Amino acid sequence: MSAPYLVTIENIYEGPMDLLVHLIKKHDVDIYDIPIALITDSYLKYLEWLKGMNIDIAGDFIFMASILTHIKSKMLLPAPEDASGDDESDPRSELTDPLLEHLRMKPAVKYLERRNLLGIDTFVRPFNHAEIKVEDNDNQDEWIQVSLFELIDAFQNVLSNISSEHRIKFSSDKRTVKDRISEIIVILDKKLTLTFDELFAFSANKNEVVVTFLAILEMVKLCLIRITQHIHGGMIRIYYI
Repeated sequence: MSAPYLVTIENIYEGPMDLLVHLIKKHDVDIYDIPIALITDSYLKYLEWLKGMNIDIAGDFIFMASILTHIKSKMLLPAPEDASGDDESDPRSELTDPLLEHLRMKPAVKYLERRNLLGIDTFVRPFNHAEIKVEDNDNQDEWIQVSLFELIDAFQNVLSNISSEHRIKFSSDKRTVKDRISEIIVILDKKLTLTFDELFAFSANKNEVVVTFLAILEMVKLCLIRITQHIHGGMIRIYYI
């Protein structure tokens, strides 16, 4: 299958460590006692799903897959007779230590991302929640920036609710990602904000749903929209920047 709709995960600021953290949270497991077989299988299934959606995967994701597979194979081997039980004898420490470091550094990275850089904001209209009239009465402080993989999970839920009779067929006479971006911009230009599910409310088949999702990813990459999630209800909301 050709890939006319191609979005690179690397371009939307989420890496393999972010995916691992997402899976650990999703399966509610202890980072110090990672069930490596479960996480490895979930990680590989995620990559297969992304490939099936024509979403390009950066090399770092493939490299992490090889590390996980290697650790999983080492876990299947019997422990050495002189094993002391320390972290150094646990193959999972090869994964746990970088994950803990990633979690420590992530807040600092987000802080630096919010700081102005010389010239970077010259032609950008700053995002202001005060300009957005959210339809519900929730406190704006209860909305946080959604991660790529939480967005993908939400999309998988949308996709699972579509009848299997509607197969994905890519052809030149169908709407393109560029067309869908233009349509979404027109909608957001009027409403300024809408929920994630609203974008898929009138999608007739899987092809249209896929195009809409890839359009969202492309718009994030182009800094046209900002996506947040309610910390309690889980609702995902899209804002026009």
